[in-house]
Amino acid sequence: MNDLEKFYADTFKGLKSGDIVQGTVLQVKPDGVIVDVGAKSEGFIPSRNMVGDEQGSMKPGDVIEVFIERLSDSDGFVKLSRQKAEGVKTWSKLEEAFKAEETVEGKIIGKVKGGLTVDVGGVPAFLPGSQIDLKAPQNTDKLMGQTFSFKILNINHKGSNVVVSRRVILEEERGKLREKTLATLKEGATVEGVVKNLTDYGVFIDLGGIDGLLHISDMSWGRISHPGELFSIGDTVEVLVLTFNTETVKVTLGYKQKKPDPWTTVEEKYPPGKKVMGKVITTTDYGIFIELEEGVEGLIHVTEIDWVEKSIKPSKYFSVGDKVEASILKVSSSEKRISLSIKQLKPNPWELIKDKYIIGQKTTGKVKSFADFGAFISLDEGVDALLHISDMSWVKRIKHPSDILKKGQEVEVVILSIEAEKERISVGLKEMSTDPWVEEIPNKYNLGDTVTGKIVNIADFGLFIELEDGIEGLVHVKEIEKNSDEKIEEMFEVGAELTARIVNINPSERKIDLSMKTMIS
Repeated sequence: MNDLEKFYADTFKGLKSGDIVQGTVLQVKPDGVIVDVGAKSEGFIPSRNMVGDEQGSMKPGDVIEVFIERLSDSDGFVKLSRQKAEGVKTWSKLEEAFKAEETVEGKIIGKVKGGLTVDVGGVPAFLPGSQIDLKAPQNTDKLMGQTFSFKILNINHKGSNVVVSRRVILEEERGKLREKTLATLKEGATVEGVVKNLTDYGVFIDLGGIDGLLHISDMSWGRISHPGELFSIGDTVEVLVLTFNTETVKVTLGYKQKKPDPWTTVEEKYPPGKKVMGKVITTTDYGIFIELEEGVEGLIHVTEIDWVEKSIKPSKYFSVGDKVEASILKVSSSEKRISLSIKQLKPNPWELIKDKYIIGQKTTGKVKSFADFGAFISLDEGVDALLHISDMSWVKRIKHPSDILKKGQEVEVVILSIEAEKERISVGLKEMSTDPWVEEIPNKYNLGDTVTGKIVNIADFGLFIELEDGIEGLVHVKEIEKNSDEKIEEMFEVGAELTARIVNINPSERKIDLSMKTMIS
């Protein structure tokens, strides 16, 4: 051995590459740290080989562990590394944890194909997508930077390969929680859980390792269309255990059952005649449903909306969410039905009719509508009177009310009858004047008088002759001179003028009989 070799042997006595040794910080420089590693040797740790930002907190005299990369570099220093020192220690800990099936802490730092990368004490580990959670998350962005406990599934130091799982730990925790929950779960118990999943028919709630179903029908005494109206995933809720099958571990839950059924007290709370305020929740062709309180609804039938309008379309006047005041008509807690009325909050106009009108009274109304049998005259709001076609004229033959009246026309009429309880009132137009058959016609026409008029109708039995406005006489077929084979419809035509002789006047039957025999037409 020459002198140089002997010098190196003495200098680096006890040190070799790949060892981890303790050293004392001698000097902290901008580009690294000089460390006394013993055996008359000084080493240098470049800044790039430090762990994190630890260089900034180091000071002379600090004792640290370092990894010997090379015994001598170009500057005569032993080349050291803090990163490798910590890495070797970490690998040792990971191998021990793997053998002992212990958990390790790690921070999720990135995404790779098929999973995530986890920093476990400076060693990168692979977290497969199927091992992230009990159920593979759709979005892993929110996991970045978070620290969790993991179980090591596989480790290969030579290949620098570590595979970890978070799901294994969660399954173990869930199993322990499940056993604890099973020991305390029973029907009728009030328990707390977390909303795990939403469906159209209900929500699944994690009670602690066991999922229970809260059906939509057990969520509220009121009406809801989807569970999302009351619950969101992640909500912590208190529920009641309705049924629990220990064999299948099937649990059904209730939420509305925490409160008493509101229908048990509705008859006392909502007596007939009481005024209430409610919110429209549904409109139909036959009425509107009003929510009086959670779980209690009432129906306002279309006939109970207004005194005036009898055929209202509810959706035209009401919308879901509208506030409506109504009066209680009838309540049945057993049938869960409440009948309501809006019109009962206002006086019935027909009740006022009895005090406002008397038979024989003259009044003015407006023609509202027509029917084949007469016209309806509006006297007051909500009160229409019938003017029958037979009460329009003493003498005119009226085929349809529109022959003498127009919609919107104001007419003076006489009250003929009042039936307020049946919401009926009848009026007359002809009664506004004297019946001409009583005095006028008998005084004007005498037996034997010759009269002239126009043919207004031809029937098999004779001719109707209009003598003056509305007054007609009948020439019976027997009073017409003709041959036996002649037909009167061929002999005469409507509108032709004709002269005849009065042979009979009967005011009680409103008839004037005429004869053409011995007369020249």
